[in-house]
Amino acid sequence: MVAETAGRDAVGPWGRATLEAAADFIVSSASAFADTELLEELGGIAAAHDAQVHVQPGALGTVDAIAAASLLGLEEVEHRIIKPPSAWQGTPAEERCNLNALEEPAAFFSGTATEAASQYPKNANVAITTALAEIGPEDTQVTLVADPAVTENRHEITVVGDLGRLNVSISSRPLPGNPKTSTMAALNLVRCIKNRVTPLIV
Repeated sequence: MVAETAGRDAVGPWGRATLEAAADFIVSSASAFADTELLEELGGIAAAHDAQVHVQPGALGTVDAIAAASLLGLEEVEHRIIKPPSAWQGTPAEERCNLNALEEPAAFFSGTATEAASQYPKNANVAITTALAEIGPEDTQVTLVADPAVTENRHEITVVGDLGRLNVSISSRPLPGNPKTSTMAALNLVRCIKNRVTPLIV
């Protein structure tokens, strides 16, 4: 098993090498799969070598419930990502609003998961995780918000389908040293690795 934590540019080359060696590949930088050709390529290599590509939940929780709900069919998926203005520094958000002068929440982006992950790969990485668990990157709607009143990174996901309605809200402290990602993203990776060697998985 190889666990990737190096960023979206590492997913392709390390994924190919890992899967061709018949080892499983755990992906943290899910934004790489905004490139559907890469996703299909690695899936094909995995199938040919009896290996798996595992997209770990990252900053999210209840991905298993969302994926289970999709088995009955989904009509609507929305994912809102709310972070402090400092988390959006160094991204295209700087061109869409004055991050240093915000006095109220500003929704500066609305589009598909593909668009969000492509334009904001370090901030909206999990938009692709949500999309892959559900109805796909082009049908998952994402809104990005800079909120000067929050100190944590928050994800609000709404799923509507034959199961009913599923509302998920998760707030996680930013990872020390990297406000663009959440502590939960690191914890989920640790849990994913532990599950490979733990006799009981819950």
